[in-house]
Amino acid sequence: MKALLLSWGAGAVPGFLDRHTGKAPADVRLGYLNDAMLPFAGQDFAGTEHGRLEQLGYRPRSITAGEIGSADELATILDELDALYVCGGETFVLLGNLRRHGLDEVLIDKVRPGEGTSTSLPYIGLSAGAVIAGTSIEPVSLMDDPASAPDLTDYRGLGFVDTAIVPHADSKIDLFPPTLFSEIDRTYSPRHQLTFLNDDQAILVEGTQTTIIESP
Repeated sequence: MKALLLSWGAGAVPGFLDRHTGKAPADVRLGYLNDAMLPFAGQDFAGTEHGRLEQLGYRPRSITAGEIGSADELATILDELDALYVCGGETFVLLGNLRRHGLDEVLIDKVRPGEGTSTSLPYIGLSAGAVIAGTSIEPVSLMDDPASAPDLTDYRGLGFVDTAIVPHADSKIDLFPPTLFSEIDRTYSPRHQLTFLNDDQAILVEGTQTTIIESP
């Protein structure tokens, strides 16, 4: 498995994609799953991540899980990619859209293929895209809005790492003060193993090795 789970800083992205695609940025077939940002469409910051990838030389292809009607359709889309980037935003909307039609299971199969399968799709997730890669999205209920996805009742994540990820833990974003993370820890640590990720950090998964690295 090859995964890069970001809080905010994207500094680790070029090296990750270079190692796992072997292509120049303009040649990387990079999917950009945008469902987490759908609730914020039209706001100034909505295109920030897409624009940042373009500045790095990539040509991201936008994909909306909520517009995909079957698991087979998503499988076909993913098979045409060198890597997938899942953007930040509203975590519950993102996972809710993936749960429809079993799209989450397709994504798991592509990123974490079964034993004996030689290829896996490199996965990059930022903020919400990182949170869904963990064991559960429940701990970010105090950051994002579960009511934004009322049909989502199963908060299990995709399980790419054996921890629940809580991004923005250094409180550089005004919406997320230090007291919030103390409350998350107090509320959810008895039931979940938590990893608090600062905005200049990332979780890197390569094969069986998982490490926290710098990503300014």
